[in-house]
Amino acid sequence: MMNFIKDPAAIEQRSMEIIAPYLNKLNLTAEEVKVYSRIIHAAGDPEYAGIIRIHEKAIASGRQALRHGCNVFCDVEMVRTGINKRVLMNFGGEALCLIADETVATEAKKQGITRSMAAIRTFGEKMNGAVVAIGNAPTALFELITLMEQTGIRPALIVGVPVGFVGASESKQLLTEVSPVPYITVSGNKGGSPIAAAAINALLYMGA
Repeated sequence: MMNFIKDPAAIEQRSMEIIAPYLNKLNLTAEEVKVYSRIIHAAGDPEYAGIIRIHEKAIASGRQALRHGCNVFCDVEMVRTGINKRVLMNFGGEALCLIADETVATEAKKQGITRSMAAIRTFGEKMNGAVVAIGNAPTALFELITLMEQTGIRPALIVGVPVGFVGASESKQLLTEVSPVPYITVSGNKGGSPIAAAAINALLYMGA
């Protein structure tokens, strides 16, 4: 039988050791290394090292908000599920998602928009000073950007990493160009719920 590492802590430590060389030449801060490493670990893809984009104030702003008990508003249940809710709860925060809410579903159908867009609209001003994690739906990220422009909503941090071939790359590019608040994103079509959750967890594991 093949020998393999069985201890979870040892597996994680070895994973981070394997990831480290991909980050050595990127001139990252110690905190940025932790975020990059978590994302790459979640994706199993070192190519992420070249496409992660972190606003210069993102980590500080996100950590401060989480440390003070802010909620994390998620576009889909997969993001909410992936966040370490025990650690988040220790700070006083909660991970929230409305994608399956019947009222949101009805409103989405009535307006002819996606459920994720309707959910973001429903969150509304509750997102002020909070963290927003979008890992699946480009329409949710577009909607959030629109709300910030039109209503002045200001999250403390946006983790915007929707995945796919229709609108994903464009929504993330727009985020980097016009966002009035700090962000963590990745360029191109890659991303996804595990990536969004990994970025949030990286901040939580720093002690927020």
